[in-house]
Formats: sequence, C-alpha cells, structure tokens
Amino acid sequence: MANRLADETSPYLLQHAHNPVDWYPWGPEALARAREENKPIFLSIGYAACHWCHVMERESFEDAATAEDLNRDFVAVKVDREERPDLDQVYMAAVQAMTGQGGWPMSIFLTPDGKPFYGGTYFPPQPAHGMPAFRQVLASVARAWRDEPLEVLAAGSQLVDALVQQQAGPATGDAPTRALLDTATAAIEASFDATNGGWGGAPKFPQPMTIEYLLRRAAATGDPRALRVARRSLDAMADGGIHDQLGGGFHRYATDAIWLVPHFEQMLYDNAQLARVYIHAWQLTGDPRYREVAEGTLEYLARELRRDDGVFAASQDADTEGVEGATFTWTAAEIRGVLGADAPPFLEAYGVTDGGNWEGTNILSRVVPPTGDPAAEVGLADARARLLAHRGARPQPARDDKGLAAWNGLAIAAFAEADALGNSMYATRAIVAAHQVLEGLRRKDSRLRRSWKDGRSTGEGVLEDYAGLADGLLALYEATWDERWFVAARELADVILDHFADPAGGFFDTADDHEALVTRPKDVQDNAVPAGGSMATSVLLRLAALTGEARYRVAADGALATVAPYLARYPTGFANWLSAAHLAVEGIDELAIVGFREDDATAALAAVRNERFRPTLVFAGSIAPSSSVVPLLAGREMIDGRPTAYLCRDFACRLPVTDPAALREQLTAAASTPR
Repeated sequence: MANRLADETSPYLLQHAHNPVDWYPWGPEALARAREENKPIFLSIGYAACHWCHVMERESFEDAATAEDLNRDFVAVKVDREERPDLDQVYMAAVQAMTGQGGWPMSIFLTPDGKPFYGGTYFPPQPAHGMPAFRQVLASVARAWRDEPLEVLAAGSQLVDALVQQQAGPATGDAPTRALLDTATAAIEASFDATNGGWGGAPKFPQPMTIEYLLRRAAATGDPRALRVARRSLDAMADGGIHDQLGGGFHRYATDAIWLVPHFEQMLYDNAQLARVYIHAWQLTGDPRYREVAEGTLEYLARELRRDDGVFAASQDADTEGVEGATFTWTAAEIRGVLGADAPPFLEAYGVTDGGNWEGTNILSRVVPPTGDPAAEVGLADARARLLAHRGARPQPARDDKGLAAWNGLAIAAFAEADALGNSMYATRAIVAAHQVLEGLRRKDSRLRRSWKDGRSTGEGVLEDYAGLADGLLALYEATWDERWFVAARELADVILDHFADPAGGFFDTADDHEALVTRPKDVQDNAVPAGGSMATSVLLRLAALTGEARYRVAADGALATVAPYLARYPTGFANWLSAAHLAVEGIDELAIVGFREDDATAALAAVRNERFRPTLVFAGSIAPSSSVVPLLAGREMIDGRPTAYLCRDFACRLPVTDPAALREQLTAAASTPR
C-alpha cells in the first residue's frame, strides 16, 4: 500500500512511497497533525543519489517493527534536500550544532512547532561502531517527550536561539583588497596537496571553485604558483578514477586521497562546474588535454543527464541494482574479451590488472601518461569507445530526473561558455535548456519555482535558484547576443534585490514572503554548490557593468563586505566569494561589438574575446544598438558600415576598432594595465 509520498514528483520521495512508514511530505498537513496529537516530528532528509540514504531505507524504513514505532510515537516527514534546500540548511545547522558533524541521511527530531531538539545522520538497525540502534533512538526520544516534555521544549528553544545567534556572523568588514586576495591565494597554495593534487585527505572533493579562483589570479597577475597548483589538481583529477575515463564526466568525490576510488554518484552541479573550469584552463594554457576533458564532461551531461525536453536532470545514483559502482568497474578478462588483441596497451595505460585495484575489480585511471605517439592515442581512444559501447549494455544507475533551477543555471553557463570551443551545438543545448526552465519554473511575476518534473513544479525558488539561473542566462546572452536572456537575467537579479536582500548587507537564502521557518537561513559558505550570495554578487557586479546602474554595484559591495573577514582565513570554503572579490578588486572591462551576428567580419571580431581566458570581461553584442535593451550598447554604431568593437573600463573608453588584430592589442593592453 502506498503512503502519502506517492503523489510527489521527487524521485527520492517516490522511492519511499511504499514504505510501511506513514510518511508525510513537509507541509501544513504534517505540522497540523503533530500539533493536534502533540507528537514530535521525525524529519528524515536525503536525496536520490545518496548511498547511505538507500541503506537506511532498506534497514529501517522498510522494516515493519521500526515503522510501527515511528507511526505510533511520531509524525514522520520525508524531505528531498535538493527540492527544499532551505529546510536542509536550517536543520543541518542544528545537527552540526548538536553533534559536531553532519551528512545525509539526516535524522532529526522536532517539536510540533518545528524546533529541533535531537538529531544525527545514519543510524544502524543494531548498535554498531559506537552508534545506538535506530529503534533505541526512537524509544529514547519518545520516552523523553512523554516524561520530560518541558525539558525537551526548552532544549529546542535554546538550540534555535543559538542558531539565530550563529547566523548573525561577524560585523561587516572592509571591502576586499588586492592584498587580501594575495593572502587568500597564498593560504590556498600553502594547504595544497602537492603530492596528489587538490586539498585535504580522504575523502577528497574536486573543489572547482578553488581552482577557478586560482586560474583567475593567474590570468590577472601571472602568478606561476597559482597556475601550477591549479594545473596539478586538474591533471590529477583528469587521470584519476574520479573521472569516468570512458564516458567523460566526474563522480562526486574520491574516497581516498589519490583520486582513485570514487563515490560513484554523479551530480549535475559538479560536472557543470568542472566543465567550465576545464574550458577556462584550456583558454588560459592552450593545453589540449583540458579541452578534451571539458568536451567529455559536456558530452556526459548531454548523454546521461539531459532529459527529453532538454532540461538537465539532477543526478545519477552511486548504486546500480544495489551495488555501488557496478556499472563502472571492470575485470581484466572483460576488457580482453571486448578488445581482443588491442587490450594490452589499454590495460597498461589504465592500470588494469588481474587482481584489480578495488574489491577484486578495476577502476580505470590513467597511470601511464601519453607518450607523444599520435597513433597510440588514437588506438586508446578507439578502445575507450568500444568499452563504452559495451558498458552501455550493462544495467545503468538510476537517474533523478527532476530539473532544478539553480543547477540548470550552472549547466547553461557551462554550455554557453563552451561556445569558445567552436561547436555551435553547445549553445543550442544551452538555449533549449534555458527556454524550458523559464517556461516550466518562472511565473509571470518573474518569481521562480525550485523543481520541475513531469510537467509539475514544486517548491519556491531560493536565492541560489535566482542567482544560478541569472548567471547562466548572462553567459548565454554573451554567447548568442539574444537579448531575451539578458532581460530574463536582469529580472531575476531585480527579484533578488527586492525579496532576498538583507538590510545589514548580503542576502538571505529565502525570500521575504517564503514559508516561515524556525530561522531565516543565510548560509554564506560556498559548499558543493556555490553559495547563493556569492553567485548573486558576481551577477550583480556584471550587471552593474552592463547597465551602469549603481544599485547593483552597491548591493554587491555590501555583500562582499559581510564576508571579507572570512576570505583569507577560510579561502577554500569561500572560493566563489573570492572570485567575486577578484572581479570587484581587479575591475571589469566592458566590450561592446556592433555588427551582423552571422557576418564573417563580425564573427572574426567577436572570436577575439574567446581566444584567451578573460574573467574580468563583460560583453554585449547587437546588430541594432539603437533599439537594444542593454545600456552598454547605447550610442554604439558601426564605423563605415563595418562591425565595430568598443572597449571601456572605469568610465573611460578606448578608440573603437574594426580590425580583430587591433581589438586583440587593446584587450592585451587592458589586461596588463595596472588596476
């Protein structure tokens, strides 16, 4: 028999629709029942690609005795953290405050008015590793609620008060400076794992935002160490098992320190950010390997996560039919069976042995670097294609098909910036996704919904949705010159200022008319997904340059001042903020090109923009600037009927040029001019 989750669209909630637990989705019905029956709420938060979420479901939520305990003593509520990041953020902060750590599945107990008073993450069915059994936890919490209700209520109130105080953060600091950026860069370089690339030990996460920041500093300052650190990390990840050597794309993280053994789930947000950073690395260095990795990652997104309607799905599971990584691992015998006489060079290049490197099987990683022999690389590419085709016949990991506004914004940005690779298909995919996301998730008042699946939208958009989608739309405008994307991005930014701005500086994560929770979340730290505030700040800085409107710059500067005290102390936790600070400190170059978009002369002029990585450049293009809605184009005209480029910075403009070489010279001079 199905429970109330059967009417939801989230694949994660639908996975639990036939549990014997009497699950509710989060909403007024569940909260009203808790108040009416004076029962505590058991809130379980997870997501579809979460391995331990599946484990806890099998062990506990499918168990009749456990379900009986839950149904008798609690109102059980299940939440998809990807649909409701606001709830996840509020209650994860509570779990971390109580236990010193967090993660998913999140298991937390609330008073009927939503105040947290006890929680943790995964609980086993039997006591193990110092953890109590889940049924023991349920019995203890039920007993405390029955016998000591005043103490429980007081604990919940005290915890909420502590969370509110914690959220207040430090007093606003000074505006970021170049010296602060230099200090943050040095701290990132000092904490770098020079042996293996990246930062930290096991588990090791890709950290594309940190690498992106280093590439920006290298482009601006010529800092060779920043570039070496970035390249070492990019190379190690590309060679490692975290990178799908056959299908492109990256798994969520490595369970070891050497990038070999991944946690096999694959997330849209990781791959969108990594595709973008490898594009930028190729633009900065010219290394064809980075272009190859970027193209492979974009191909993975298009092949595996792109839905039939062109929207990008959220993730793929770590498990295949209950076995983690089953789709991706190989025995040496299997590879010999597919490749035959061509197997030996592949086995050597990718570290495949009969004994395996993980649980008796092989995770593919590039252990022998290219020799410089083009024929050998062609042979390996052919072998990879044959193995990928063979792998396609295996059972595949499940896909979470919901389309999230913020994550699709990241993907749209990646495909739009891939215009630099010279393949028009990338921009086409970005256009289709942008159109469908706006059609499915944007209301007539420019307000966003969060998630869309099977024609149904759910959840109110949060700050990261508005900021992430606006960022992608601005990138798409620059790639296509289609002003509808600029208009939509600006409308989203205006909603941010009207409904998310904190008068004290920065932005809340929920709108002023969002559902009232026990606290109004304002998480400034960049995590796996950039903080909504850091993305909003970057968008506002770019819009300030494109429009000349001071309110965008004032809001961005105010947000940067609220996080400035953190940037040098915790740089890898605020890496996207550092990129925004880089933009504010180094200044923005404004390039406008007037000409017919498909004209060869216009294309040659516009192509100069993508010849190098230019992170401080904003761009506007038009065939009819007199009717353009982009203020940067006002007053710009073609000279002598020829496509013309105008380059400006800090309210001063260089002479307009019609020759690509002249524009190239101006951009080079602008990059080397002290700011």
